[in-house]
Amino acid sequence: MNSAPETRPSLLLRLREPQQERAWHEFLEIYQPLIYRLARRRGIQDADAHEVTQEVLMAVAKAIETWQPDPGRGSFRGWLNRVTRNVTVNMLIRQKRRPQAFGDSDFRQFLEAIPADDAESATFDQEQQRQMFQWAALQIRNEFREATWQAFWRTTVEGQDVATVADQLGVAAGVIYVSRSRIMSRLRKKVQEVSQVI
Repeated sequence: MNSAPETRPSLLLRLREPQQERAWHEFLEIYQPLIYRLARRRGIQDADAHEVTQEVLMAVAKAIETWQPDPGRGSFRGWLNRVTRNVTVNMLIRQKRRPQAFGDSDFRQFLEAIPADDAESATFDQEQQRQMFQWAALQIRNEFREATWQAFWRTTVEGQDVATVADQLGVAAGVIYVSRSRIMSRLRKKVQEVSQVI
């Protein structure tokens, strides 16, 4: 899970179908927290970040019917990043946190035309990867015994020492390494189920 996964085309296609509540549920589980965190990282307060999130999701709902990958403009993930950035900028303008220039619409068009820089794209990728991990972990957690999950979570996510956790759980260190490997393999598979390059 070293690079941020792309949204799989089948999920995007299913979002276009009127009766696909499951696809929208899955999409929201993955992207709603991501959009919210990105807005918060850009300095938007909690309530406003929720508003930004809703505006972005409404933009997705309106555009999904006609959205097509554009080799010149990038992937869905890149498009979503730009939409999130633009809605956030618009929120900041509305709150007068950004200086207003003469010809407000020209100023807004100028801001929207600024390409996302590498740092912004890296932030989006990092946040998406974090969200995909959290979502996948929640999806697969019940597939493992509690002790197996604790061995994985405490040593891999929390960074606790393997020997200490093994002693606390009453298992050999080798069992923890096997547990971590099994769960990481399952996490990768779960992420691949919802992700692929467009």
